[in-house]
Amino acid sequence: MVRNMQTRLRSDIRVLLVVPLVVLLARPLMAEVAGTGALTGTVTAPSGAPIAFAMVTATSADTGEVRPAVTETDGTYQFSLPPGSYRVKFESVGYKTEEIPSARIHLTETAVVDRKLEADTQTDSKTTTPAQDQKTPPPKNPTEPSLEDLGISSTQAQGNAKTQALLDKRTHMLKTHQRLGLITIAPLFATLVPSTNAKGSHGMPASASGRDLHSVLGLVTTDLYFTTAYFAIRAPKIPGTKTRGPIRVHKAMAWIHGPGMVLTPILGAIAYNQESRGEKVHGIAKYHGPVAIATAAAFGVAVISVSFKF
Repeated sequence: MVRNMQTRLRSDIRVLLVVPLVVLLARPLMAEVAGTGALTGTVTAPSGAPIAFAMVTATSADTGEVRPAVTETDGTYQFSLPPGSYRVKFESVGYKTEEIPSARIHLTETAVVDRKLEADTQTDSKTTTPAQDQKTPPPKNPTEPSLEDLGISSTQAQGNAKTQALLDKRTHMLKTHQRLGLITIAPLFATLVPSTNAKGSHGMPASASGRDLHSVLGLVTTDLYFTTAYFAIRAPKIPGTKTRGPIRVHKAMAWIHGPGMVLTPILGAIAYNQESRGEKVHGIAKYHGPVAIATAAAFGVAVISVSFKF
């Protein structure tokens, strides 16, 4: 019995020694399998103060794919990117746009790209003009919502410096929200095209390649959608403002396409597993198509509501 206890004790000690070693060796292997590297940095003003809510965009030089991010309150940002060369652009209200032509991303190390933005003298000169010249200009793009659409009067827009800074951040983030929303339209409706091959038609079996393409496009759409929603949700709120006009329709549609964008990939995953096992889609999974169509329709109405004035 004593010999058995000694043997078991030696086995336990080996496990305690081997497991941490395996974990340490597995970390770099897991990072390599994940296939992504890290890009991080800090965006600051000329004084050295961090710039919050600055827009940082990483564009792949190989594929042209665009990845957006927003700096935190301490001015920091972070990306998880596939290895390669990226063009990094920095934007913030009141500062000149800066761009780094090439930043290399590797699997084994974190790329650090800090940027100090210069103050935009044109913006500064506009803020020092007489009060009668500080009328809210019409949007350059007719599809962009005006301040009046957002429930902000010209009087409120000429408030104190704190309110103006809050307004600048909200305007910047909502414009980014709108641009990303327009970009999301392409993969959203492209996802519906291979859906016929994904589920089969005219009695023909479902196509595996069609299912895979449908799934990939669905993941891209979901990623872009929630990135778009992030900018609308995190945009600072202006106290005492009322939503009116087409923005009310835009927000109302969010109650349809928001839950729909959550349910659609869940039902799609269930349907994908059923078809992969050679089964006919059944149960709640058969509602994947109708929910996806309703979601796409609501999203389309939401985009149209802020693209045309009425």
